[in-house]
Amino acid sequence: MVRKLTVLFAPINYVGPINTSIGLGEVLRDSGHRVVFATTKDWSQRLKSLDFGVELMTEKTDKVTGDSADNNVDEASDLLDNKSPLDKALRCMSLILKDYHMSAEKDEPSLKRIINDVKPDVIISDHVLTLPSIAGSGIPWIFSHSSNPLSLDFGYEDKRLPPSILGLSVNSDKNLWEEYRQQLKNERKNDWFKYKDWLISNGCPVIPEELQFWAPSPFANIYMFPKELDYTDVRPLPKTFHRFDYFKRTGNEDTFELPDKLKNRSGKLIYLSLGSMGSAN
Repeated sequence: MVRKLTVLFAPINYVGPINTSIGLGEVLRDSGHRVVFATTKDWSQRLKSLDFGVELMTEKTDKVTGDSADNNVDEASDLLDNKSPLDKALRCMSLILKDYHMSAEKDEPSLKRIINDVKPDVIISDHVLTLPSIAGSGIPWIFSHSSNPLSLDFGYEDKRLPPSILGLSVNSDKNLWEEYRQQLKNERKNDWFKYKDWLISNGCPVIPEELQFWAPSPFANIYMFPKELDYTDVRPLPKTFHRFDYFKRTGNEDTFELPDKLKNRSGKLIYLSLGSMGSAN
């Protein structure tokens, strides 16, 4: 008999991490495990409709503004303006630590309460930051990464690869890599030391490397990317990192019909998505 576990998902409240967690959660739920999400009200209805348990994070208002899948587009619009990739990346660096740290600090008491109430056997966190409530819980925890594996450099940097967010190829000019990498780090320097002080003051047992966002879990770190496109031939990962081809989730009842102008053409149809935020731009 397989032991039935209670699994707590604590993703950041954005489309990619939530959908990734839903895909993982459905597999665990269908295997008989109890799956609970720690989330905000704007995701509650969607998650409950999928037969997940939901524990709400404390919010300043009881008003539900709608589905966060829609709200995320507006929140990210400033990062998707008609700017150069470097300008977008630097803007991103200046926002992520400041905004996400403020949000994490606000949510910490709620997350500690939820962990204490749910008493999970394992916690899966798809977040950009290390959270003291999870890393210091004494419960095995998994870091889930729902972005391109280049951006694993937010917590596990390897200079055999170019810095993330800029769209650089492994065949691009390596002389520029370190220059860009340093610019990205300098953009988050002031906020990083505040973040580090917060982790230490909350007794977090793992601290990210200097100017990094998160520290790898000593238990397991998972990410999604097709094997054929991954960078492990250039940069092998430690044994605690595990790749999945996809985090597939069930969809709605909609069906897709080929447009008339494509029905009689030869060859195959390839569907390409740029991801939630890229497709929304």
